[in-house]
Amino acid sequence: MKHTAIPQARTKLAAAIPSTTEILRGSLLHRHIRHRTGCAVCAQGPGHLVWVLTVSYPGGRTKQISLSAQQIPMVRQWLRNYQTLKATLERICELNQQLLRPEKKA
Repeated sequence: MKHTAIPQARTKLAAAIPSTTEILRGSLLHRHIRHRTGCAVCAQGPGHLVWVLTVSYPGGRTKQISLSAQQIPMVRQWLRNYQTLKATLERICELNQQLLRPEKKA
């Protein structure tokens, strides 16, 4: 790509970035949990299915947040927005690297 076309390509990519207020990093899991005592469902079967958002942090720390079924569509969208934002930023960075390289003569 010619250097003169890169600014327009970056602007187009930046315009397609989803709202940065509706992003979420992590993984959505559908897990079985089991209560240790006092739960007839857990005593007789596989336990309870729950939705959990898991987020990993440096040092091996992990945070898990239990979610209600009503929150799942929103969480899925926010996770998609994060992935879209991340991929778009990577593409813009690639274009900026091209600008730093000398342009090839035709």
